[in-house]
Amino acid sequence: MESNLYYDLITSNMKNVASKISSTIIYAHMTNQDISPEKIKKNIDFDFALYDVNHKKLVGDINNIEKKIDFRKNIQKVDNSYVVIDDSALGHLGVNYVVIKETMLHEKISKLKSKILISFFLVFLFIFLIGFYLAKMFIKPITNERIKLNNFIKDTTHELNTPITAILMCTSKGSSLNEKNLQRINLSAKRISEIYKDLIFLFLQDKKRDMPQELKIDEILNEQIEYFKALASKKRVTITTSIEPTSFVIEKESFIRLSNNLISNAIKYNKINGTVDVILKNNQLIIKDSGIGIEKTHLKDIFKRFYRANDVQGGFGIGLNIVYSICKQYNIKIDVESTQNIGTTFTLNLNYTKNPH
Repeated sequence: MESNLYYDLITSNMKNVASKISSTIIYAHMTNQDISPEKIKKNIDFDFALYDVNHKKLVGDINNIEKKIDFRKNIQKVDNSYVVIDDSALGHLGVNYVVIKETMLHEKISKLKSKILISFFLVFLFIFLIGFYLAKMFIKPITNERIKLNNFIKDTTHELNTPITAILMCTSKGSSLNEKNLQRINLSAKRISEIYKDLIFLFLQDKKRDMPQELKIDEILNEQIEYFKALASKKRVTITTSIEPTSFVIEKESFIRLSNNLISNAIKYNKINGTVDVILKNNQLIIKDSGIGIEKTHLKDIFKRFYRANDVQGGFGIGLNIVYSICKQYNIKIDVESTQNIGTTFTLNLNYTKNPH
């Protein structure tokens, strides 16, 4: 319907223009005036040409379509353009036919096609870029987690391989079970036990555990320090304590995982002849070491699962994640201060609560 409306409007306008040109030619002839093609062209929006009785072009800017025009038809379509022929000039000034050619429709269609193609390309490019960005944004975390998981598996294998190899060497044929070898077996077994307990705690969190209860955490802490003394002695690290009687509502294994990971890290990342201070007083648990320290840029990430601030010692990046999850569960505020080559201090503020969540 819009196409028919456009056709009616454009052809009606073209007829009026052609008729006016014919009238101008007749008037010029009768008044003995010259007619200027430039003046005609200036007042119309179409291409035009004037033809004699033999269909020969006299003037105008329509070219190479004489053979395609049927001068018997007033309206026709030639080469995708509408053409209107007016014969009312009646031979005045030698003009028998006024031909008007409309090119705007074809140009509009061409421009519209170009705009559609450009718009389609821009929309496609926009969608592609957005899709690429979103895909990259969503895939990146998955890729990062996959890399972390792969590293975790490799590190876990390495962590287990070291104590297992030590046990096998100490119990192999020809090896004597002397005090030194027994100590190695004991330390290796403890290391395997700690790895196992951390993995169970981390990956079987839905497993039913004991209910939190008020515990004398000073007694548990002293027991765990005794547990780590052999490891500290092997690394020539001295553990000093200042522990006051303290009660806290927590599930026992959770507190053991919490304290053991902090003490274990303090020993593992310490220097030869270094120190570890364990302080429990005024509802604060402080684990301070004289170790290698942590770069300031890494402090914000150390509690993330599988994250390792350095590769100097073994480990697979779950210990501090366990510490953080327990602190969060039992409303314990944890602060970290660290200076490279001087040491690290973890301060846990124990907010007593009977209903931890």
